[in-house]
This record gives sequence, structure tokens and C-alpha cells, in this order.
Amino acid sequence: MQISTTANPTPVDLARLEEIHANPGFGQHFTDHMLLVEWTPDAGWHDARIQPYGPLTLDPATAVLHYAQETFEGMKAYRHDDGSVWTFRPEQNAARMVRSSQRLAFPELPVEDFVAYVDALVEVDQRWVPDNSGGGEKSLYLRPFMFASETFLGVRPAQHVTFMVIASPAGAYFKGGIKPVNLWLSETFTRAGRGGMGAAKTGGNYAASLAAQREAIEQGCDQVVFLDDQEFRYIEELGGMNLFFVHADGRVVTPETGTILEGITRASIIELAGKLGHAVEERKVSIDEWRDGVASGEITEVFACGTAAVVTPVGELRSPEGVTPAPSSTELTMQIREALVGMQFGRAEDTFGWMHRVV
Repeated sequence: MQISTTANPTPVDLARLEEIHANPGFGQHFTDHMLLVEWTPDAGWHDARIQPYGPLTLDPATAVLHYAQETFEGMKAYRHDDGSVWTFRPEQNAARMVRSSQRLAFPELPVEDFVAYVDALVEVDQRWVPDNSGGGEKSLYLRPFMFASETFLGVRPAQHVTFMVIASPAGAYFKGGIKPVNLWLSETFTRAGRGGMGAAKTGGNYAASLAAQREAIEQGCDQVVFLDDQEFRYIEELGGMNLFFVHADGRVVTPETGTILEGITRASIIELAGKLGHAVEERKVSIDEWRDGVASGEITEVFACGTAAVVTPVGELRSPEGVTPAPSSTELTMQIREALVGMQFGRAEDTFGWMHRVV
């Protein structure tokens, strides 16, 4: 599909852009442009366009505001030392959006179109991708999303859908060095159940995590751990990250999917750990296995992963029953993190072919 482009007549000036890049934060500043594509049953996907970033005009009866028919993705663009710009496994984000669309009764955006649309916005706004000379970890965070844009009150799949891509420069997740995250075990809330939407990347899943996340913060923790909805026994995921457990014999174990989101970073770690010589198991992991494993030394490392932090060691697990201390090591955690970050920023060889050049 041809993409029309309307340049922003008042782009952010260079001096202001340099200020933003010096301290981008996360999700606070947005690039000069955004991409939109629309869908209807008769026309299919049409009217792909890049236009100046700005507010949307929505009717109060726009379906997404009432029935939450919405999906999104999170990914990053990285500037390498030679000035080129790359994304990490964008086709996997595209494929996951297809799966999310199937669960949310959305039209499917073809993988190749998704990648082309993301590339198009990054190319137009490439000056917003931060420089990382000297070993930094700044990036351009990309947010593709799809929502029910039909003006209609009624519980049925929308007949008008809009896909968009916006972008925001992001600073390094860890400032002043990588620190283990402390976790709070929720014994009140669950995030998803069998047959639900836990494996779809949709805003409702994150809304469902907020009360538990607030509880975690009140307990002095960084994130919340959710258990299964049937027995309140098996670990699912964090509010926004997947979990891994490293055993004394080198095995790496991660909770099986089905009711949890299949993270792109998670999938990459499974492949990477295998290439590093570690047997990887995807299976049920009980909270007792976590507690007993750390106490006995059987579990030597616990780490979490996601797009924002990439990989972060897990410290204490806290709950009303007490505190499970931080595991004894972070060796493999940091090896995996350095390998992934090295590939993403072009400092290490991409032996998997995961990086996708945009500019």
C-alpha cells in the first residue's frame, strides 16, 4: 500500500531535540509524526498516511471507549555507532498483533504491512532515534496500536478500525547501574484465566494489573507477581514482564504460556539460552518451588524480561507469608542481558539474524 506523507510544518527544533535526548525519560516526549491506516469491511485496509503528530478527534460513542476493543505492541528502534537504525525482530511483534487481533475479533494486519508501516514512521522521524556513542542504552520506543474507531454503541466487532504507530525517545531503563527488582506476590488478584485474554496484548490486561501493582508499591516492591486463577499456586507473570528461573544444574525454566503473554524478549531468551548450552523448560512453576528452590540453593538465579528493561535480576519475593531472599547469583542473567543488548545496539554479532535494518 502506498503511504502518503504530510510533513510537520513545525517540527521540534534541533536544540530542543538535543535537550530531550539528554534526558528522554519514558513515554513523555513524542516525535514529529504519526502513522495511521484505516479498515472497513468493504475497503479493507486503506488510506495509509503519515501526518503531523497531534490529538485525535473521537465521537463520544466511539466503540473503543465503551467496549475496549484494542490491541497494541511495544518495540524499539536502536541507533548503531555507524549511524544506522535498526529494530529487533519486528516480524515477531507483527505476528503477535495478528494473534491479538484474532482474540479481539479485529481484522488482521499482514505481517509485512505491519513491518513496512513501522519502518516508514522510523524513517521519517529517524532524527529522533538517540545516539548511543559511549555505550548508552537510549532508544526510540515504538507503539503500534489498533482500536475500534467506529461510532456505534453495541456489543459486536467494530466495522471501522484504525491502526496507528507513534514513537517516543526512551532513556536507559536502569540509571546508575542495574538493580534487582523486588516483587510482591498478589494473593488477592489474578490477571487472566483459561480461555481469557491473557495471551493477547490488549489494554484490558494491563488495567487488570493496576490494583495489584498499587498494592505492590505500597509494600515497597517494584512489580507484582500473579498466580494462576484456578489454584492460586502456579506462577504466571509479572504486571509487565515474564519470569525465568536458573537451576543449579544450569537448567533454565520459565512458566508455560496459554494464559500469559508470549513476550518477544522471552522467546529470544529461550533460543539464546539454548545456544549458550542451557536446557530450557517451559512448564508450570509453583510458588513453593520458587521459595523452596531459593532456600535450598536449587534455584540460583531469578530474572524478569521485557521490552523496556530487556533483562533484570529479581531480588526479594515478598508476601503476607514473609520474604524469600534474593537468589545467590546473577551470572547467567547478566550474560543473557549483555548478549541481547549487544545485538540490539550493534556491539555484538547478531548470529540469529534478529536485527532488521530500517535506515
